[in-house]
Amino acid sequence: MGGAWHDEPVTSARETTNGSGLPPVPSIPLTAESAVKIAEETSIGGLVRDATAHLSTLLRAEVELAKSEVAGEIKKGVRGSVYFILALAVLPFALILLFMTLAHALHDLFDFPLSLSFLIVFVVVIATVGLLVALGVRKMKKLRAPQRTIASAKDTVAALRHRGEGH
Repeated sequence: MGGAWHDEPVTSARETTNGSGLPPVPSIPLTAESAVKIAEETSIGGLVRDATAHLSTLLRAEVELAKSEVAGEIKKGVRGSVYFILALAVLPFALILLFMTLAHALHDLFDFPLSLSFLIVFVVVIATVGLLVALGVRKMKKLRAPQRTIASAKDTVAALRHRGEGH
């Protein structure tokens, strides 16, 4: 079929990793041969087919990059939301303690030691809820947009816009 473009395999995202923890994305093979030699060996139909295949590979690579970055951010979000879940689990116990404190306070109108004990426990539980919420907020603030995907998509759009301006 055509030129050297068919001789090199397209890298699969499952074959290797790039050291950043993210899987590599499929890539368009590059060749050291001149464009004239490739043009001599390939018909217009072949060039269109190759361009379509490479554009398809590029789009799949963009989607795979977006999926891997978004998945990482979702994992961070889930870890951060655990603190909110813990806060919600502790809150009903705090309310029970508050009601028990109020009941004992009314019962023992002037006998503060028992009521004061329940109130101190209530304050400690609420402080724990506050700490868990603060930890959850801190984790959630670390979430960020998929920067590599956005930059890569901008580069692709810019390259496609300016592809015919140099000729």
